[in-house]
Amino acid sequence: MPLSLEEVRRIAALARIDISDAEAKATQSQLNGIFELIGAMQKVSTDGIEPMSHAQDLVLRLREDKVTEEDRREPFQSVAPQVEAGLYLVPKVIE
Repeated sequence: MPLSLEEVRRIAALARIDISDAEAKATQSQLNGIFELIGAMQKVSTDGIEPMSHAQDLVLRLREDKVTEEDRREPFQSVAPQVEAGLYLVPKVIE
């Protein structure tokens, strides 16, 4: 379903974009081209095609799930201005 020039102007007004007549015509052409491409893609039969997580058949290398950093919570909290029950206290910024 192609967009009319009035629909393009209305969309621009809703988006609060000031658009000239020449820009509206160019935008109409570009949007209608996008809609044509979408229509062509929707006509392609995808029966029997499995969904893919990646365009290429790649296998990601996984690393061992282990802790590599030491726990530095106590030194960090010891220099914090205010701490309560292991949590950092900060001033209220939203009323």
